[in-house]
Amino acid sequence: MEVGGGVDSESKSQRRVGLLYDERMCKHSTPDGDPHPENPDRIKVIWNKLQANSIPQRCVLLDAKEAEDKHILAVHSQNHVNLIKKISSKQFDSRRNRIASSLNSIYLNEGTSEAAYLAAGSAIEVTERVAKGEVDSAVAIIRPPGHHAEEDEAMGFCLFNNVAIAASYVLNEKPELGINKILIVDWDVHHGNATQKMFWKDPRVLFFSVHRHEFGSFYPATDNGFYTKVGEGPGAGYNINVPWENGRCGDADYFAVWEHILLPVAKEFNPDLIIVSAGFDAAIGDPLGGCRITPYGYSVMLKKLMNFANGKIVLALEGGYNFESIAKSMLACVEVLLEDKPILGSSEAYPFESTWRVIQAVRQKLSAYWPSLADELPEELINQKVAPAAYVLTSSSESEAEEDHESPKVSQHLEEALQEIIEPLSKLKVDESTRDHVASNTYTWRSELSKVDIWYAAFGSNLWLKRLLCYIEGGQVDGLQKPGAGSVDKTPPKEIMWKTFPHRMFFGRKSTLSWGPGGVAFMDSESNSQDKTHMCLYRITLEQFNDLLVQENYGGYAMSSPLFDLTALNSVTGQEPHSLQVRLEKGWYRNVVYLGKERNIPILTMTCTPSDVEGFKSGELPLCAPAKNYANTIVRGLVEGKQLSQEEAMAYIQEAATKAL
Repeated sequence: MEVGGGVDSESKSQRRVGLLYDERMCKHSTPDGDPHPENPDRIKVIWNKLQANSIPQRCVLLDAKEAEDKHILAVHSQNHVNLIKKISSKQFDSRRNRIASSLNSIYLNEGTSEAAYLAAGSAIEVTERVAKGEVDSAVAIIRPPGHHAEEDEAMGFCLFNNVAIAASYVLNEKPELGINKILIVDWDVHHGNATQKMFWKDPRVLFFSVHRHEFGSFYPATDNGFYTKVGEGPGAGYNINVPWENGRCGDADYFAVWEHILLPVAKEFNPDLIIVSAGFDAAIGDPLGGCRITPYGYSVMLKKLMNFANGKIVLALEGGYNFESIAKSMLACVEVLLEDKPILGSSEAYPFESTWRVIQAVRQKLSAYWPSLADELPEELINQKVAPAAYVLTSSSESEAEEDHESPKVSQHLEEALQEIIEPLSKLKVDESTRDHVASNTYTWRSELSKVDIWYAAFGSNLWLKRLLCYIEGGQVDGLQKPGAGSVDKTPPKEIMWKTFPHRMFFGRKSTLSWGPGGVAFMDSESNSQDKTHMCLYRITLEQFNDLLVQENYGGYAMSSPLFDLTALNSVTGQEPHSLQVRLEKGWYRNVVYLGKERNIPILTMTCTPSDVEGFKSGELPLCAPAKNYANTIVRGLVEGKQLSQEEAMAYIQEAATKAL
């Protein structure tokens, strides 16, 4: 039942804002109650926050509706619709988990079908109400999210592409509403890959996505989010990507993109309706996003969009996994739509240097389609006191796994660890001298260590060159469940050679987030003439070795200073013991071991600490055979490196996995 709240005779000038929430969408959850970032509490905390601030009473409450198949089929295939429609039925009970595991970052349960149909139908409902003028704008607090859901495949927590379905509906099914041009603004931290494809050739939809990209290494880890992807045929120029080169982008970076790309193009395009794919995972503290937009930042971005389409704006929830951030950010946005509260806040920081670089590249590429982007930006604008990004590297680390998958403390600890990094760094913008100091330090040590070569001796999955390049260039290989972010310097190894060393390789730990159940390779730092470990030596810089250390040990880490500097290198090469633990409180590969020199260049590897080795020997830490995909990666490295045949490589792994420590 529709309820009108707060729109009485005393407040006729107030904007009418539609608000839709339905707890039935909470029925979609992990089948065994395992912790997951995209969980029902995401929309519950938003709704509770709005209630606590008396927002529903000031809005027009709208009913959730399930989408009809014919409307979903406008953007999805019949096979995909059939699957999502039936996946929660009893006939799929025995196959549901297997189907989910075959998809990219998807879970399914008995409540999935209903939630997916409600999310898509609710997006249609709020969009149609705004298009008709029954409300001025509207907010759909929906899940599961949608912008990753491809025509024929669910992925990235998304089942149906809610925003694309809603946009297609008003354009194609309701021509009488006069909505001929729609601007879709996707400010979720991840690229809206599927929305882009669905309107790739359609000039009626201007799709704009600003997202972490990092040259294709950040999820969804393809080059489709690059600024060169502008649309095709009649849709050429109507697809605009703003791909961040790094994390930690905040209010100032997004404001610059609005001012110098989105707003000028929006003015030229002159949309009849705006739909925001409103993911809040670029907010401060988000455990997956690593950016730092504030609620104030979101409110300013939204306020500027209200100058177009007569304020006809729909907000449809996408991602966002920090409960406090998504609740505060959505509250700030709804208050902007209501226009009953001044926007309070300020942003004194300058955008990153990389932000100006990206903005200029986008403007140059799109200027052929949008004359407002043709002018060069003033030098004094882009040459303000600018700090380079202090990288927060996200990775496919062997060290990320936790042993107890049943404990909710896993995600809690991850979020706390990320909070310790992201929150203090976000406050650096208040003190420009501090920020400049951090930036200066970052440049200084990177410049210094980039001139020093070392041999990195790999013995586990990095024996395969393509796997190592996930840490250097970014990307993903077969069997790896998470893409690597890559190093700041993405130059491939200058040389590669193979050697054997008198050290013992073994497999330990029960599972990893990167490879699934099974152990990963470690090396005893103590040499033993009875042992022999094959190692692939990669000639890289000490700067790259530091980025590798970070990615092997931590899901995210602010690289304002090196973990292993020249002092550490001199120490480990000059005196016994030839190993040094880097300054990380946790991490499975934080012991750097010196193995000698090759052509007067030091050979370094990383492994577990001596105390961990003792833990493996005593049984305190578990020894465990490697995961199949992980073992296959080692085999490929040894075979392609012409060290062993496939049979010999498998026997080598078998011996390492079964021989007593």
